[in-house]
Amino acid sequence: MVEKETTKKHHLIEYANGPSLEEINGTVEVPKGKGFWRTLFAYSGPGALVAVGYMDPGNWSTSITGGQNFQYLLMSIILISSLIAMLLQYMAAKLGIVTQMDLAQAIRARTSRTLGIVLWILTELAIMATDIAEVIGGAIALYLLFNIPLIIAVFITVFDVLVLLLLTKIGFRKIEAIVVALILVILFIFVYQVALSNPDWGAVLTGLIPSAKTMSSSPHIGGQTPISGALGIIGATVMPHNLYLHSSISQTRKIDHNDEEDVAQAVKFSAWDSNIQLTFAFFVNALLLITGVAVFKSGAVKDPSFFGLYHALSDTSTLSNGILASVAKTGVLSTLFAVALLASGQNSTITGTLTGQVIMEGFIHMKVPLWLRRLITRLISVIPVLICVALTSGKPPVEEHEALNDLMNNSQVFLAFALPFSMLPLLMFTDSKVEMGKRFSNSLWVKVLGWISVIALTILNLKNLPDQIASFYGDHPSAAQLQQANIIAYIAIAVVLLLLVWTIVELYQGNKRFKQAQEEKLENSLN
Repeated sequence: MVEKETTKKHHLIEYANGPSLEEINGTVEVPKGKGFWRTLFAYSGPGALVAVGYMDPGNWSTSITGGQNFQYLLMSIILISSLIAMLLQYMAAKLGIVTQMDLAQAIRARTSRTLGIVLWILTELAIMATDIAEVIGGAIALYLLFNIPLIIAVFITVFDVLVLLLLTKIGFRKIEAIVVALILVILFIFVYQVALSNPDWGAVLTGLIPSAKTMSSSPHIGGQTPISGALGIIGATVMPHNLYLHSSISQTRKIDHNDEEDVAQAVKFSAWDSNIQLTFAFFVNALLLITGVAVFKSGAVKDPSFFGLYHALSDTSTLSNGILASVAKTGVLSTLFAVALLASGQNSTITGTLTGQVIMEGFIHMKVPLWLRRLITRLISVIPVLICVALTSGKPPVEEHEALNDLMNNSQVFLAFALPFSMLPLLMFTDSKVEMGKRFSNSLWVKVLGWISVIALTILNLKNLPDQIASFYGDHPSAAQLQQANIIAYIAIAVVLLLLVWTIVELYQGNKRFKQAQEEKLENSLN
């Protein structure tokens, strides 16, 4: 028996149909009958890993550019996106704790093998899209900080797999602590820069109040309208992989599932942890938008790429006041920006790898070591980045910067495809008393807010698809290219809607089978 287990450990690819992320599932001890703060501390951590996805490099340019173009108008979009994120992540954590399945496992258990493979591929594409943003952010940060040529910097990002391999040896609790520390670094850097800029806090607070202007198609500033800026922020904020991740890592705490009160405590404190960490993420994104308004002079940032923002923070002519300008001369502002970018990329590396393993195990029951998983996905993700760098290497720096920025933004189109297929099943599962039990199924207000959020996000994502596809043709597409983009978008929307109907039908039928099986089991036990 021992010999068989030893042989199994050496297989790179293994069958997996056990607990989610089995190596860390139920490994973190939590106190019983202790005070609120001590219990909260024990449950704190998973929320930080989830919050990372809401402040990754993909969020940066959308928030800063939105601030540059429309002042504080889009602050309300950041707030609404954060509140929706809190609601969805609460449901994801609750699903994992109550059912002891992550979202991928729950979907696969109620659907066919074919649909499971389709949804796995779709989610993998979404994860790779976020990985492209991490590669670009990390490589640019290395270039800016250490003057490492971009192609070499891109290859160096592949070796963060060695960091991950080290982290897997030190325990999950320490990984959570490292992620929290990096989040605090990012938060401190932007608090410092915004504090020096002395923004108009009255206007900031006014911007938090939703306005019809945020969904307006005019004015058109810097190639952006308020609605396209709002959709960009929403698309960069609410991401599908976070729902899979949270439903898994919420199970890392050791609880007694036979004790309903113990389960209720886990749900309660996981919600506290998630909401606190996502509040930090909201502040980071709000600070990014405020940076676009208050740190720079209005319209001063002509290049919204990471390169452009870095150089703008060291250019005294672009900054809004004398204090910022005097600090910028020392290079502190630009260096801190690059450090925050590097920290953000490394955080996303950890969470992206864990999520990849969750969906692989859940949808297709296949398990590989985390380091191999990371190496494969990162090597695939660097290919488009390397092609982009190679094609623009002989051109002026501005063109190279714009090409990388466009690649990062265009890669996010896959998130629009994948998001409904994580949100809808999550809502259906957590609404169901069959899946969650009477006590833990969604209350009426959670159901109502959940369906409004899911339907609104799905419509907005699909509505933005023609513009996202048109952006592949550059800043000034021709009429023929716009028509072609619309045709591609409408075909894609039709495919997404058909796939959604397929998913809903199979989940409904799977839920009915599960209910019947439960009723038969109860009947047999009574007999």
